[in-house]
Amino acid sequence: MKNYIFIVFASAFLFLSGCASQPEGKGQDQYAHAVDPYEGFNRTMFGFNNGVDTYFLKPVAQGYQFVMPDVAETGVSNFFSNLLEIRNIINSLLQGKGEKAANSTGRFLFNSTIGLAGLFDVAGGIGLEKQDGEDFGQTLGAWGVESGSYLVLPLLGPATVRDGVGIPVDMYLDPVNYHDQSSVRDKLTALKVIDIRAGLLDAEKLITGDKYVFMRDAYLQRREYLVKDGEVKDTFGSDVEGDF
Repeated sequence: MKNYIFIVFASAFLFLSGCASQPEGKGQDQYAHAVDPYEGFNRTMFGFNNGVDTYFLKPVAQGYQFVMPDVAETGVSNFFSNLLEIRNIINSLLQGKGEKAANSTGRFLFNSTIGLAGLFDVAGGIGLEKQDGEDFGQTLGAWGVESGSYLVLPLLGPATVRDGVGIPVDMYLDPVNYHDQSSVRDKLTALKVIDIRAGLLDAEKLITGDKYVFMRDAYLQRREYLVKDGEVKDTFGSDVEGDF
């Protein structure tokens, strides 16, 4: 999986470097061109990803949601959410957010022990509420790195140049990738992806109009909201952004 991440970025950036000098389309919306200069490439990747989702991932997620009892589905979501606290802790510290790092540390310790490896969110019951996640893309943004152009990556979905650079770093902070047995790693990764997709089944009903444009604008607005810690308005909320 790690090698796949690097191959995806290398291929995408090599392709886009060859497209960088292409002229702006006649009558093209100025805002769209400013944030999405590689729209042709992105729409192609979006179509590919949408096809994989329509014919494989979504049906699997629907089946998963159908057969899994609600309590078990919640437990799985809690388990992976608890593992993400490690990423939250490190990126919060890198951004100088000591209080948020402490909250994530407390959540991880309580949920990993009393909460049975994170299956139960006992930390939330004692006042350590789950907060918006932190990743390395947000850390780069907090350090002043501009977001760069919007990108849609094969299988990985929406990103920006800045967020794309952060993905491999976040992969290294995922404890799942350090399990000794590759078969277990692959199964846990597959379960995580299915769980995330199942959590978005209701949210996708909010999508209207051009699905590509909706997802692009929702992603960019949500990322700006997260990087600026809520100082800008986010009309889409977190429902349209899966946390891979």
